Amino acid sequence: MDKLRKKIILFTDAWQPQVNGVVRCVEVVRDFLEKDNFNVILVHPGDFKSYSLSIYPEIKFATFTKSKINKIIRDEKPDFVHIFTEGPIGFTARSVCLKQGVKFTTSHHTNFQYYIEHYIKISLPIIFKSVYAYLKWFHNASDNTMVITESIKRNLEKRGFLHLSLWTLGVDLELFKRNESSNIKNQYKLQSPVFVYFGRISREKNLEEYLKLDLPGTKLVIGGGPMKDKLEKKYGKTNIFLGYRKGQELVDFLSVCDVFVFPSKTDIFPLSIVEAFACGLPVAAHNVMDLNELVKEGVGFLDEDLKIASIKCLNIPRENCRNYALGYSWENSVKYFKENLVSN
Repeated sequence: MDKLRKKIILFTDAWQPQVNGVVRCVEVVRDFLEKDNFNVILVHPGDFKSYSLSIYPEIKFATFTKSKINKIIRDEKPDFVHIFTEGPIGFTARSVCLKQGVKFTTSHHTNFQYYIEHYIKISLPIIFKSVYAYLKWFHNASDNTMVITESIKRNLEKRGFLHLSLWTLGVDLELFKRNESSNIKNQYKLQSPVFVYFGRISREKNLEEYLKLDLPGTKLVIGGGPMKDKLEKKYGKTNIFLGYRKGQELVDFLSVCDVFVFPSKTDIFPLSIVEAFACGLPVAAHNVMDLNELVKEGVGFLDEDLKIASIKCLNIPRENCRNYALGYSWENSVKYFKENLVSN
């Protein structure tokens, strides 16, 4: 039986204790592949001497990766190699695969070229172009690059990215479903309507726009990150900060909410939006980063004014959102992932 198992090495710079969509994606892909009789080897920052980034302590920056990654690929002789991220681990894995003649695939998850502006506080065309140039150089060496929306695929193709394929992400439909018996609303004495943001609390999420909104009822903030303490101190009187909530506890909080407000202008396929839909929450967001491909009419509103979009969402039936989310499952997502792999 073991001889029939396919071996795959997954490389990622994004890993626990980070809490974000890429980490969740890696976890789900690993778990589904193992259930499908794959022998999965996961390589992440915890396997190396790593340092936290000063501007983002949750992110671990792996060092001295080449020797170990070279040995892993040489000794394991994988049937497949997939690189999730373009950081130090991904960079080294790419280099070693090319040197050893091993085929590999990559995936494009994050708009680094937009994120950088939030941390260096300036917008320079040369930086934007340089990041795009690096990403193109990185991914064009792979045998297949998986992207998560058709519009991103078209945009990258126009910029010279090669051999791209579509890989839509998903949601755990069994976990993320409204819990009608949740007592959170009474426990926390939340006034209706209840608006919520859940996700990372960091510069690129543009969370202050949500925190400043003058909305009726209650505004919740679920999550953590490098900006949490600062923003809670500044906006804690008008917003309830709940910290990280995971699994069923997160679902119980979402179950008493009415609208998910997503202020980010940089995310390209936020898993939190699909998770909100699965819990019956309409989504208010900006019409940026092709979010109109995800937030369709009848399940949310896109507007430059988040307050207008948030109020409009109160009239959307919950069942619309849940039914829409049924079209996104991790089972289908991993099915497409496997079809996009390139074997050695």
